[in-house]
Amino acid sequence: MVDVRRVKLPGVGVLHTFVTDDGGKVGVIAHRSGHSDLITFSDDEDAADVTKVSLRLNEDEAHTLAELLGGTQITESLTALDQIPGLSIDWFTVDYDDHIAGQQLGTPGERGIVGLTVVAVVRGESANPAPAPDFKVFPGDTLVVAGSPEKVAKAFAFFRSGDLPVRAAQSVDAPPGG
Repeated sequence: MVDVRRVKLPGVGVLHTFVTDDGGKVGVIAHRSGHSDLITFSDDEDAADVTKVSLRLNEDEAHTLAELLGGTQITESLTALDQIPGLSIDWFTVDYDDHIAGQQLGTPGERGIVGLTVVAVVRGESANPAPAPDFKVFPGDTLVVAGSPEKVAKAFAFFRSGDLPVRAAQSVDAPPGG
């Protein structure tokens, strides 16, 4: 029987890992937002030929992979226990072609995303909790954000493209005479 380690990732979800017979590790990060990351990496951190592969799966893709591998819905059930209604905490890994790459973080409210918080920016092996608005974001950084699932999705769209969807209801919220 395979020994599976389960580690809660506060605000993110749950990480399940196991070691294969050939010394590699396989892991699945089940995010609160519903998507999963499938990761594989060498167990020997000092090896010269360490390789790591990471694959982001949406909820449907994760279910399909689980079915193909003969998995159960235990992971889904455990993840559901960890969820807080109305709150999504997720991470965004910055790529070179993302809008936010090379930019100052700013504040979500100034960028039109009220009700979202950038909890931390992870760079390499260090975390920068509660980053200031002038914190410069670089490719490879991971932004940890918290807010409603809709606000998180809106922030991710902005980080990627620089565009925010415009709601028709915004004109209703405008102050009188403005």
